[in-house]
Amino acid sequence: MTTSNTLADLAVTYPAAARVFYRNGLDFCCGGRRPLADACVTRGLDADALMADIESESAAVVDRRRWDEEPLGVLIDFIVDTYHRRLRETFPDLIRMAARVEDRHADKPGCPRGLATLLELMQEAVLDHLAKEEQVLFPLIASGRGQFAAGPAHVMEMEHDEHARNLGELRRLTNNMQPPDGACITWHALYLALRQFEEELMVHIHLENNVLFPRALAS
Repeated sequence: MTTSNTLADLAVTYPAAARVFYRNGLDFCCGGRRPLADACVTRGLDADALMADIESESAAVVDRRRWDEEPLGVLIDFIVDTYHRRLRETFPDLIRMAARVEDRHADKPGCPRGLATLLELMQEAVLDHLAKEEQVLFPLIASGRGQFAAGPAHVMEMEHDEHARNLGELRRLTNNMQPPDGACITWHALYLALRQFEEELMVHIHLENNVLFPRALAS
């Protein structure tokens, strides 16, 4: 492990690295092809300190599965059963909480006006994306025809880029998910849930962009 390794390579080889990168605001999914050293310069971070954090986090991880070494079918099942399921369950709660905060605190500074609408748009786009993966791309890969998946995989990667842009807008509307002084319990709970949602979506995209798709296309 060196600072010349890309964020994606490090997150693949050391799964705990994704948590370290997220905590430090580094894009390891759609922007994961940058060397760690370059990404740290951009963010004003100490690359050596981050590598030490990755080693520490990795030592504490109980489940050390390397998804680049698991059968593709097992990885697909994990993505669907974990991340696709979570997205379908999470969006309604996020939208409901966002609407409640906007309705009750519209006159307060820092109110995330437009957040519920953004989440509704994201839900529509993401659920359509999941359906295309589950009905077209994943069956193609699982059947051993990954070499024919270049077109659908490229479309999914472009949609991942759109999801990332929406996460950026989400952070803009929420002041980087930092509730203002005096925010109610629902407001705090909403931003906590949004941070978990963002991290899970980034890990989800990373597993597809940087593990599943490259392996499938090379098979």
